[in-house]
Amino acid sequence: MSSPATLAQTGQAPATYNDKVVLQFSVMTVVWGFVGMLVGVLLAAQLYWPALNFDVPWLSFGRLRPLHTNAVIFAFGGCALFATSLYVVQRTSHVRLISDKLASFVFWGWQLVILLAAITLPMGLTQGKEYAELIWPIDILIAVVWVAYGVLFFGTLVKRRVSHIYVANWFYGAFIIAVAVLHITNSLALPTSMLHSYPIYAGAVDAMVQWWYGHNAVGFFLTAGFLGIMYYFVPKRAGRPIYSYRLSIVHFWALIAIYMWAGPHHLQYTAIPDWAQSLGMVFSLVLLAPSWGGAINGIMTLSGVWHLLRTDPILKFLIVSLSFYMMSTFEGPMMSIKSVNALSHYSDWTIGHVHSGALGWVAMISIGAVYMLIPKCLGLKEMASTKLIDTHFWTHTIGVVLYAVSMWISGIGQGLMSRAANVDGTLTYAWIEIVKFTYPYYLIRLAGGLLVLFGMVLMIINVVKTFRESRGVVEAPVLEPAHA
Repeated sequence: MSSPATLAQTGQAPATYNDKVVLQFSVMTVVWGFVGMLVGVLLAAQLYWPALNFDVPWLSFGRLRPLHTNAVIFAFGGCALFATSLYVVQRTSHVRLISDKLASFVFWGWQLVILLAAITLPMGLTQGKEYAELIWPIDILIAVVWVAYGVLFFGTLVKRRVSHIYVANWFYGAFIIAVAVLHITNSLALPTSMLHSYPIYAGAVDAMVQWWYGHNAVGFFLTAGFLGIMYYFVPKRAGRPIYSYRLSIVHFWALIAIYMWAGPHHLQYTAIPDWAQSLGMVFSLVLLAPSWGGAINGIMTLSGVWHLLRTDPILKFLIVSLSFYMMSTFEGPMMSIKSVNALSHYSDWTIGHVHSGALGWVAMISIGAVYMLIPKCLGLKEMASTKLIDTHFWTHTIGVVLYAVSMWISGIGQGLMSRAANVDGTLTYAWIEIVKFTYPYYLIRLAGGLLVLFGMVLMIINVVKTFRESRGVVEAPVLEPAHA
């Protein structure tokens, strides 16, 4: 392929990257982030003031909770992964996406999935499986869109003009393949109508398949994909090469080999075989090594440029997200130990763990990446307001800390109180006493959630201001590779 300069001399338009679809997914990341977190704040408020469901079925906690998880994971997180992966694969391959029409189908198809989820879940139409609640026709649509996304990503990778495949693409590729396998296997069902079906699995087997899916949705959707973001955007923002490329390859293969087998730790003290519970615990503990290795690799990329953290709030988002990643990937394996799990399971400790990962790791690295992507796609150097980004960072960070710490205290208290027994073997605390102990911490959690939501409002304002300063999408020219 000729260089842009050569093409300009011959009168041909230079080849460009498809940044339109990247910008579309980036904007929807912000939109769905606000919507998902707004629903989360409403749910947190309902736990403190139950009357806020107004006795309306589609506002009940049981219906809004899966809407919240799907909106934050698959709408907000999903759009961030689509945006960053399609940006990274073009830049690291030095080619345009293989098909603009396919890219458009993936974007609009995914928005349709999210819209259908937002309609069906409040109506109570669900399969009742964690992170896989959507009814079977929507599951088929997800599979079709996901396969199209895989063709778009890998097709572009095959067309690359460099022999090397950068490590970020390894993580994105593993995330795409694994999520396809997980979704299709766990969603196999026998339809009885357009709105109802029965899973082909039953009993303990269904539980095993569900948490093989559920934990690896965390492992590949919420970890591997976002590590792809880390391996491209942290070095790019820092202006430094990744600290150790060799460590990044070890990190990839260790994570891929181990993560797949940790799912049974969600089923400690249940009806599944004891050996499976122990196996999940062991693999979870081993998982600590590659997780921390990768996080340290990202943080150490700042060697020699630590001073940038004083002036660059986007870099703060990216690096602090890695700190939360390290915290969550230490806490998760510890909670998988049977004696610890006996205390933490079914308590708010799990809620604190999940949200320190979701709001600390996933949300912060997504927000940092989107703050980099939007001006790039609009032909600008930076977002309209660095001060707003800095305010967003501190608002979000304080909110996550309030949320997580309140749930840790509440959850450990719940675990200890529910296990306390008198000398005659009777329980020391009645259930209502545990609820009374928990109650104040729900208000602190709500305050944390409101701060996070306020941060998203600041982001929306900043995005609108940035669009006003731009002239629309500016697709960058495809650059000649430094080496073939």
